[in-house]
Amino acid sequence: MAERGFKTQEFYDRIADAHNVALNLNGYRGSVARYLKSIDPGIGPESYVLDAGSGTGIVTMGFYSAGFSPKRTITFDLSHNSLSLGRDQFRKDRNTPATKISPVQGNILKLPFAEGTFDLILSCGVLEYVPLDNGLSELARVLRPGGKLIFIPIKPSIVGAVLEFLYKFKKHPLPEVRRYAETYFRIVGHHKFRITETMGWSKVVFLLEKK
Repeated sequence: MAERGFKTQEFYDRIADAHNVALNLNGYRGSVARYLKSIDPGIGPESYVLDAGSGTGIVTMGFYSAGFSPKRTITFDLSHNSLSLGRDQFRKDRNTPATKISPVQGNILKLPFAEGTFDLILSCGVLEYVPLDNGLSELARVLRPGGKLIFIPIKPSIVGAVLEFLYKFKKHPLPEVRRYAETYFRIVGHHKFRITETMGWSKVVFLLEKK
């Protein structure tokens, strides 16, 4: 697992710039913002938020575009270059308060946070690299009881299969996602992006609440 983690870090450090350009062009930020505006994740001025597997920060930027203003957001990723690009983007974006966002580098299976630290976790594009049960268990550990996990997994599709090949991950079947999620969470929502949105070609959303 350690060797795979190193290879994944090396891969994303190498492609960070190109990956960031693609994400900024494909509308993911807008899709995330529209979805978040449609729900109540229970975020207030004292809340702590974790973007687990944040990459270059597109999901975090979508979160702030939706109008939320927590006390602190942690962007957490294995790739140093991705975190660095994200930090630069936050500073330049008028809707994203860079001073309230802290980047932390590390492994999603060994989060350096205490139990119940976060009120909300956003996770897109990281649990496909680890055993699903282990990843969900670790996210549940650092989420407070009643806190929300917005989990955006890859769905079965032609585009999903192409991404699986290009980005060297393994997508989890959606019935498996449901089964493991229900071990630690209540499934309180299941969102399908419109097919007219690029995100709809490959992703869905599970809104989970920690038991």
